[in-house]
Amino acid sequence: DRIVVPFPISCGECYYCKEGMFSLCDNSNPNAWMAEKMWGYSPAGIYGYSHMLGGYAGGQAQYARVPYADVDHIKVPPGMPDDQVLFLSDIFPTGYMAAEACGIKRGDTIAVWGCGPVGLFAIKSAYLLGAERVIAIDRFPERLRMAREKAGAETIDYEQQSVLETLAELTGGRGPDSCIDAVGMEAHAPGPYGFYDRAKQAAMMETDRPIALREAILACRKGGTVSVPGVYGGFLDKIPFGAAMNKALTIKTGQTHVQRYMQPLLERIQNGEIDPSFVITHRMPLEKAPEAYRMFRDKEDECIKVVLAA
Repeated sequence: DRIVVPFPISCGECYYCKEGMFSLCDNSNPNAWMAEKMWGYSPAGIYGYSHMLGGYAGGQAQYARVPYADVDHIKVPPGMPDDQVLFLSDIFPTGYMAAEACGIKRGDTIAVWGCGPVGLFAIKSAYLLGAERVIAIDRFPERLRMAREKAGAETIDYEQQSVLETLAELTGGRGPDSCIDAVGMEAHAPGPYGFYDRAKQAAMMETDRPIALREAILACRKGGTVSVPGVYGGFLDKIPFGAAMNKALTIKTGQTHVQRYMQPLLERIQNGEIDPSFVITHRMPLEKAPEAYRMFRDKEDECIKVVLAA
């Protein structure tokens, strides 16, 4: 059988799994005590993530050990290409859950920070859920181009335009109905604004660079939602929480409950509503994985998503 395995590891029997919150499983992280010291409570174990979340080996290998395998997989129907189902393991459900968290209504305008793979799926998912407009923010031409041509977004190059001023102008002064931070802890900004966070990181005065999150909170309209699929790990500085409180924003975040979404998203693919393979730019053999990661990290050869084949 061909199967797809989600990135969070879930037992299927604890309170959180039974509530559909699979990435919060109580039983799959053998190093829960580490996460409890950092975060108060431990989420689920995650493949290839960190010792704090179980120290599990990743899945980019010839073989992978799958705990709770009766819960943590979905069988691929005959006739479906691998490329169409591969991303059910992570980035498609992650983008979809981010858009779903926005509570999108017909006619809404959604802003998405980051046009990497998760951001691109957040854009596509926002349209699937009824958004009228999606405005995507990035600086790399190939990512902005894919957001426009393959995902249907309007785009902002944050190195060329003021994000806050442009979003206000594009929404008639009201702001986006919801904002999605698909960037996370390694955000970039030009000039002194970006140097500030890098300097604080270097001095170990903060762990993450929350530039996109700050902008999302400030840009969002009053009463709107800020959805955060971008990963954060520790302590953030200069978060405008006064804006979040006084504008009555809703903030939703979390590791993705992938098991909840695999079957319904598979059905959307089968129904022709989306072909997730649009995001693939490169195919490489598994033995070239280090080269693929370097190329992706350094944004070389217009690399957005690599598929590795064993």
